[in-house]
Formats: sequence, C-alpha cells, structure tokens
Amino acid sequence: MHRVSFVAAAVVAVFAVAIVPAYSESPDDQRALSGLSEVKVVFDLTNGDGKALLTQLNVIDETRQSLMKQGVKPDFVLAFRGPATKLVQTDQSQVKAEDREYAAKIAEKINALRSADGITSVEQCAVAVRLAGTKPENVVAGIKVVGNSWISLMGYQAKGYGYISP
Repeated sequence: MHRVSFVAAAVVAVFAVAIVPAYSESPDDQRALSGLSEVKVVFDLTNGDGKALLTQLNVIDETRQSLMKQGVKPDFVLAFRGPATKLVQTDQSQVKAEDREYAAKIAEKINALRSADGITSVEQCAVAVRLAGTKPENVVAGIKVVGNSWISLMGYQAKGYGYISP
C-alpha cells in the first residue's frame, strides 16, 4: 500500500511540473519594440456591436498604457466609420435598444481617450454619417468629423502610420 501511495505521489508531482508555464518571466513586447521610441497607428473602428466596440476601445487604451510603460510613445488615431457610426452619436433613437447602455459607455471612454497621452486624433467619417442616416452635429463631443475616412486612412498610412482593423 505504501508503494502505491509513493507511485501516486510521484505521478502527481510529474503532472504538476508539466502544467507549470515554461517561462517564469512576465510577458513583454521588448523584442518587437526594440529600438523604437514611438509607434504610429491608425485604428479603423467599424464594429456596430456596442459591447464589442467598447471592448475594442478598452483594449486600445490598455495597449496605449502598455506601450508607455515599456518606454514607447504611442501616436494613435481612432477612426470611426461604417456600423460603428451609430454608436458614436448622441441621438439615442438611432441606437438599437440593446446597445444604448454601451453607447453611453463608449461616449465616456471616448471622452477619456481624446485627451489621453498618445491619442492624436479621434475621427468620424462624414460619408458614414450620411449613409447611416445620422447627422454630423450628433456625433459625440470630442470626435472630429472628417470628409472621408478612407482618404484619412490613406493619408495616415502615407505618413507612416500602421493600420489596425480590430
């Protein structure tokens, strides 16, 4: 009986070691960020689901903060267009009932981000406003309405901004 207990304990010990992570260091991005002092990125935000868009904004903010903690200055542009257009405007009658709570939280997040270190611009496409049937004057405060976000995206990329479409 003693031998069975010993074998069982040995098996448990082997499995315990096998499931421990192979690294003991905290994850970081130093290899990718090596030699960089700044990163320029334009985020093409089109998600029309309130919860998902809020999550994307939170991850963008987390990314911004992480870059700064790792010694790299973020230079971010947030570009809203497509289905996201209805989630970044103040006329709640244009927002699906199930997204209204998220639209309010999105507006709060945008308000916090627009003046945060590393956020260069927050923009909304006027073409998307027209196609969504909303109005430029109803775009959330702090968001600049641009003529055509495809042109803006082209311009930012020509100026060296990376493109991310979450």
